[in-house]
Amino acid sequence: METVLLVVSILLIIIVLLQSGKAESASQIISGGNSDLFTKRKERGSELFISRVTLVLGLSFFVICLVSMFM
Repeated sequence: METVLLVVSILLIIIVLLQSGKAESASQIISGGNSDLFTKRKERGSELFISRVTLVLGLSFFVICLVSMFM
């Protein structure tokens, strides 16, 4: 069980690092510039795939942690 948790956690770290930054212009927030940070952006293609893989890996990590806690 610990091996599966270790593999899922490493994959989760890798997939999160592959995601593109949604706050690319975060410096404009501090300086008061006009920012599109909170506007709706529709994910397409590889961004959508990476987002879904992140969701699945995060949920599986959570479930594995809960199952291993009660064993």
